Amino acid sequence: MIEPDRTIVMTGASRGIGRVAARRLVREGSRAHLVLLNRGDSPDLVEELRAHGAVSVVRTDLSRLRSVADAAAAVAERVREGMLPPIRTLVCNAGVQHTNALTETADGFESTFAVNVLANHVLVRGLQRHLHPRARVVLTVSDTHVGDLRHNLGMVPGPRWQPVQTLARTGAFPDPASPAAGRTAYSTSKLAAIYLVHEYARRLAPEQSVVSFNPGFVPGTDLARDADAVSRFAMRWLLPALTLTPLATSQTTAGRLLADAAIGATAAPSGSYIDRDRVARSSDESYDPERERQTWEAVEALTANF
Repeated sequence: MIEPDRTIVMTGASRGIGRVAARRLVREGSRAHLVLLNRGDSPDLVEELRAHGAVSVVRTDLSRLRSVADAAAAVAERVREGMLPPIRTLVCNAGVQHTNALTETADGFESTFAVNVLANHVLVRGLQRHLHPRARVVLTVSDTHVGDLRHNLGMVPGPRWQPVQTLARTGAFPDPASPAAGRTAYSTSKLAAIYLVHEYARRLAPEQSVVSFNPGFVPGTDLARDADAVSRFAMRWLLPALTLTPLATSQTTAGRLLADAAIGATAAPSGSYIDRDRVARSSDESYDPERERQTWEAVEALTANF
């Protein structure tokens, strides 16, 4: 096996588009060591990937920020000690969506915001000093942040922006026990992630880049695993037919495009929004320097103890 000369760190590789992307990253990046931050050991995935390259797992519970911070510290220590080559790519792909806005983590945060925003921030900040001078950071976002019929087929309400300190706690939206509130929490968390991408772009080293990646609507994933039985059936067995149209993206295609974004095959300047296979403009609401600064400051404060 070729000795790795770069490290790729990735969350959300155990299923869905992340699993497809992980396969592509380890096969295409023959000189990369792929570090998976997974809740479990994922032995079947690791065995499959190790047939093509170097792979290791750091067990990480993204709903517990101490676990995320510890995982970042473990990876950073391995880089410092020369056990891993420099981190060339960081892929923050994991995400959750609940059927309510009342699910609370052990840290006291609303779960959607904790996993989709705060965990990513703890990871980026924990590894920032150990990134390669030309590293790329990718955050998987969603076009649900646009909030119109064309982008999400009316299935997910648009974001409802509020102070981050409010969004990070349960009950931030009307009728918080409802699926609509859970979906609103999801779209709003993805808007917050885009704000952070813009702010990271200002704060990373000049030749490092950070981008947000939108896979489009990808039916058949486990993102709706907490939904009602009818919705789960539709997501798994009916809506995949939409991948034959421009309205949806297959898991295979979305995973390939995520890998392309990660390795730089999709050219994109720092701070960009990659819409599947090309740079595009995200929603008008997502360009707000004041909100970007406020989001940065708030998540810094909320994660200061981790």
